[in-house]
Amino acid sequence: MLLIVLIIWAVSAVIASFFSTETGNVSQIPITGVIRANSETGYFKEKVTSSDEVVELIEKADKNPLIKAIILEINSPGGSAVASDEIARAVKDAEKPVVAWIRESGASGAYWVASSSDYIVANRMSITGSIGVISSYLEFSGLLQDYNVSYQRLVAGEHKDIGSPFRKLSDEEKEIFQEYLDKVHEFFIESVKENRNLSDEQVKKIRDGRFFLGAEAKELGLVDELGGKKEVIRYIESRINETAVIKKHEKKKSFFEMILESSSPKTTFFGKDLISRDNSLIIT
Repeated sequence: MLLIVLIIWAVSAVIASFFSTETGNVSQIPITGVIRANSETGYFKEKVTSSDEVVELIEKADKNPLIKAIILEINSPGGSAVASDEIARAVKDAEKPVVAWIRESGASGAYWVASSSDYIVANRMSITGSIGVISSYLEFSGLLQDYNVSYQRLVAGEHKDIGSPFRKLSDEEKEIFQEYLDKVHEFFIESVKENRNLSDEQVKKIRDGRFFLGAEAKELGLVDELGGKKEVIRYIESRINETAVIKKHEKKKSFFEMILESSSPKTTFFGKDLISRDNSLIIT
């Protein structure tokens, strides 16, 4: 019976989307949850934003003659360095005004994206900034030893299994990892410095990876204005010289995706892990 109800609900949603006549002149694109290159769901069914999908939505909105501006509705702790950079590049390439609206969180990779926009509005209590890079993983070598399990290392290339959870990192490998992280960190810092037109003195205050409340971020030059949707719309109307009519744009779910999403169990959790399942570098 429950399955029948879910099917009817999904069919109704699909039909409604087909006959929707909603129009607008401002595209609102959500960036929610961990930013990744693909749309695979995160741990515990947490929300994931795909850079492929966001870039496609930005490009479509930028080419649409009816759309005069773009809002990025951000509520994300960051994510993959590559995925964040892909979205940031699309934002910078857009010819129409792009406003980043940071709600609860716009940190790390998500802030990298926000900094690429023309204007940033953030809630005064939002988590903003966190300009740093992390690439952490669990290491099980001690656990294997406790259970008398050995790791048979067979590699072609001295550092092929660098970062394996089954053995400790050597001092040389730690240096390799740190050099890699430092380089990506510099890419991040230089992008924010350029995007926000910050001085070297301002950069010194924000480069250590800490996060700031929106109110602090405003004082540090990381955001332009404190507020919410009202302030976002006011800024956009000043740029396009007409009343802003918001239309939310996001990837349409297929019939089967809606069925699976509705029927999947929900899990409550109280934190996010920092481990990537596919070796992508996490900025979070």
